[in-house]
Amino acid sequence: MPQAEIAHGALPVLRTMLLQWYEAARRDLPWRQTSDPYAIWVSEIMLQQTRVAVVIDRYRAFLERFPTIRALAEAPEQDVLALWSGLGYYRRARMLHKAAQFVVEHGDGMLPTTAEELRTLPGIGAYTAAAISSIVHNERVAVVDGNVERVLCRLQGWSASRRSGGTTLRKKVEALATVLVDPARPGDFNQAMMELGATVCLPRNPQCMLCPLVAMCDTKGEHATAPRPRMLSEEVGRCLSVRLRPNSKVATREVLLEQRPATESVMPGLWELPLLHEADFLERDLCMTVRHAIMQVNYYVRVRNVPERKVNSLTVQNGERKWVALGLAGEMALTGLTRKILQRAHLIGVRASNVSSSKEKEIVKN
Repeated sequence: MPQAEIAHGALPVLRTMLLQWYEAARRDLPWRQTSDPYAIWVSEIMLQQTRVAVVIDRYRAFLERFPTIRALAEAPEQDVLALWSGLGYYRRARMLHKAAQFVVEHGDGMLPTTAEELRTLPGIGAYTAAAISSIVHNERVAVVDGNVERVLCRLQGWSASRRSGGTTLRKKVEALATVLVDPARPGDFNQAMMELGATVCLPRNPQCMLCPLVAMCDTKGEHATAPRPRMLSEEVGRCLSVRLRPNSKVATREVLLEQRPATESVMPGLWELPLLHEADFLERDLCMTVRHAIMQVNYYVRVRNVPERKVNSLTVQNGERKWVALGLAGEMALTGLTRKILQRAHLIGVRASNVSSSKEKEIVKN
């Protein structure tokens, strides 16, 4: 379907059909039950590269702990990271925190209302700014995420392979998205486009017969896309050392944790289990194995039970270490892998969202 046809003849029909479908089929998500710009901002940051099922419980817990921008701004960064633990991409949490502090200092705790102004805040790009301003303030700006890009490429029959030119394609998609936005209901229209891509126009096996726009679509199925980067594999060993607190009148168990240096490019400042010198050790010392993906690397993690007296000889020390009571460890800013291991070992509580969304495999030895 040529772009001119959308721009002139089919626009009103496309908008009506999509909005009617959205009203009937949209998911009941907590951030769709509020018009608070702060709450919607938090949801949009959390949803970046993270599945909805994982975000829901974290979103509620985050807003319960930090109900306002001012509450977030005044909180220590470690508290913010602790609530973010398990969502990954921790730079998002740090930038959210910095932006909240900026808004409190320079905007009296009130978020800007336009997409252009929102983009001046740390960590808010074109996508997030457009989402907030269109959903909360009804600004007619287009939201283009991966889901929207896929829908529009299929509507137009555009290839999304690298050979087609990434920058050129992106400009075409953004231009078309701007033309399509419903002037009366831009926020609902943007959410409808994202919902269509997330639930119907899927990357693999799209549900075309359920799509309200199937009659207008040039592709009607999957289209040519860039191949996914190949995942790398790496085997590592982690030390799990638990002791009874010395000289304590109450039997308190503690776990040894190490803080990642602030100079680390990935997850600086978060707490983790110490790294073993060797991942290859006797099966009798194996506590569990865990598969954990970070960025483009699949880590196969062998976890060893290590008594306190052997920790220094068996591990690599890269940061500050301390013994932490198990009752407090779950509230710290742990790496996702560390939280996963401690939960699998039943040393800290398991969050409901982790149980429902976990895809990792592990073997636990009793």
